Amino acid sequence: MKWFNEVRLETEHTRLVPISRDYKDDLLKAAADGNLWELWYTSVPSAGDIDAYIEKALSDFQQDKGLGFVVLDKKDGKVIGTTRYTNATPEHRRLEIGYTWYAQSYQKTHVNSECKLLLLTHAFETLQAIAVEFRTHWYNFPSRNAIARLGAKQDGVLRNHQVGPDGILRDTVVFSIIESEWASCKRSLHYKIAALHQKETGA
Repeated sequence: MKWFNEVRLETEHTRLVPISRDYKDDLLKAAADGNLWELWYTSVPSAGDIDAYIEKALSDFQQDKGLGFVVLDKKDGKVIGTTRYTNATPEHRRLEIGYTWYAQSYQKTHVNSECKLLLLTHAFETLQAIAVEFRTHWYNFPSRNAIARLGAKQDGVLRNHQVGPDGILRDTVVFSIIESEWASCKRSLHYKIAALHQKETGA
C-alpha cells in the first residue's frame, strides 16, 4: 500500500492541490513575480527547467517518495507557488517538506504559515509520521529563519552536501520537528496565523 495518496488540503484562505503538468504556465507566472529563479541559493524553476521540475515531483509520487503541491490563493484561484513532501522513507515514517517557494508578493504573509500547518497536520495526523525534516542552503537566511519560526529545531549542517550547477559546493542546514513536538508547534502556528491575518487586515 502506498503511503502517499493525492489529496487536496485547504484553510479558509489557501489551497494545496496535487501538482500536474497543467500548472506549468501558472507556476512560471508565479516565479516571474520577483524573478525568483535568479536567487542563487535556492532552486526555483525557470522556463528552461520547469518541465524537469514537474516531472521530478510526479516521478517521486509514483515511487512513493513524495507528493508535490501547487499553492493557490482561494480568493481568486491564482497559483502563487509550490511545495511538496520529498525524500520520504515510508518504512521509517519520515519525510521532508521542501521545494517551497512563493511569488514575491506573497512572501512574508500568512501563506507560508498556512501551508506548513496543512502539510504538518497531514503528515503527523494522517500519515502518522514520526519526524518531518526541512533542509535549506546555508546562505538562505530567510528560509532558515522561517523554518526556525515554525518551531523546528536545527539538527546540524551537512558540509559539502551537494555540488551546484555552477560547481560551487553547498552546505545544507537540516531542521526537524518530531512527533512529540507537534502539539506545541500546532498551537504556535495557529497563534501566528491569527496574528498575521490581524496585521494584514488591520483588524
